[in-house]
Amino acid sequence: MSAFWIRLLLVYLSLVNGAFAQEAVCTKTVRWFDDAPYSFRGADGEIRGLNVEIARVVLRQLGCEAVLVELPWARALAELESGRLDILPGALRKPEREVYAHFSRPINRSPNVLFVGRKAAERFKLTQLADIVGTDFRLGTQIDVSYGPSYDELIKKPEFKARLSPLTMRRSAWKMIDRDRIDGLIADEVTGLLELQQLGLSESVAKTRVVVSGDPALFAFGKKTVTRDFVDAFDKAFGALVVDGRYREIAQRYLPCTVSVEKLGCR
Repeated sequence: MSAFWIRLLLVYLSLVNGAFAQEAVCTKTVRWFDDAPYSFRGADGEIRGLNVEIARVVLRQLGCEAVLVELPWARALAELESGRLDILPGALRKPEREVYAHFSRPINRSPNVLFVGRKAAERFKLTQLADIVGTDFRLGTQIDVSYGPSYDELIKKPEFKARLSPLTMRRSAWKMIDRDRIDGLIADEVTGLLELQQLGLSESVAKTRVVVSGDPALFAFGKKTVTRDFVDAFDKAFGALVVDGRYREIAQRYLPCTVSVEKLGCR
């Protein structure tokens, strides 16, 4: 074989090897949205947050790269089910979701609580979510968001469902409460308090003692693109973060409280 053909063969082999190497790179698409402190875009344009950093660190330990995809919640669920999204952080486990998703071990805990406007706080004396039945209370809820088992049971009742005002964006809901267009909203406790502070509405909207759900948030993995073995490896790597103290360091950067490793959230 001439030197020319040898060089040509070497070039061909290098291109083939390069293509195989490119295919071998592990990437996982991870949903993010403006949802501080779990995911948000910083002033410098960098995407940050508790869930974002956990995903990046754990995936890196598994030899993978996190590719962040901005999606609203309902769209993210559809993308996960279709196989166009690999990982959806901050999900609650539900039977209908288990059809198309694997779930990780608990990643963080922050209860879903009821927030109400000041006027509504004076009018309605609520001790549980079911108390809005039989009243004219207007409850804002995000489309396709699960607030836990008790909410899932209540929503089956027409008299409760009649009190709901479905919304796409949570941030717009706080302003609707301030303008007396709805009376209350269910939200993650930490996220709700942070957003109200950012919007200057801490005096207009108050957190109540009504806890809708204390279930931990998990990472959901699409079954069409992620195996159960990969999720088990993810859980093991996350467990190492908790044991060696890196979880506390990460969480303390984002949560406005003293972090408890045992609770995976605020003390």
